[in-house]
Amino acid sequence: MIFFDANVIGPWVASRIEGMTYYPGTSSAIGRVKDGKIVAGVLYQDHNGPNVFAHIAVEPGGMNRKFLSIIFDYPFNQLKVKRITGVVASSNAAARKLDEHLGFELEAILQDAHPEGDLCVYKMTADKCRWIKELPYEHA
Repeated sequence: MIFFDANVIGPWVASRIEGMTYYPGTSSAIGRVKDGKIVAGVLYQDHNGPNVFAHIAVEPGGMNRKFLSIIFDYPFNQLKVKRITGVVASSNAAARKLDEHLGFELEAILQDAHPEGDLCVYKMTADKCRWIKELPYEHA
């Protein structure tokens, strides 16, 4: 089941990302629930028109193609952003691997910008997003 409640999904995502805090009323979120438990979530923050920041948290086996299509459809086709930005500590190999597997491109490394070292800035644009191409419907 896909769940669209930032007040439920936001704290769940924030609790899984070191140093992140969820502020109610400032974000939107999409989550996936399986067997009554949240198994994946995306928290979208700081939407300014052309960009939105996305923070992704997932339990093993928590994502599927439908969920991936929905979490990329929302920013590109509903918010109409030109890009999604993700930031990851350089020391978080698992999160970096996930972002790269999803198709995010490393755009910059901010030296000494994280308590554990560097901060990696990733971007995704609609033309490079393979997940929105899998949607079962067309947008007007």
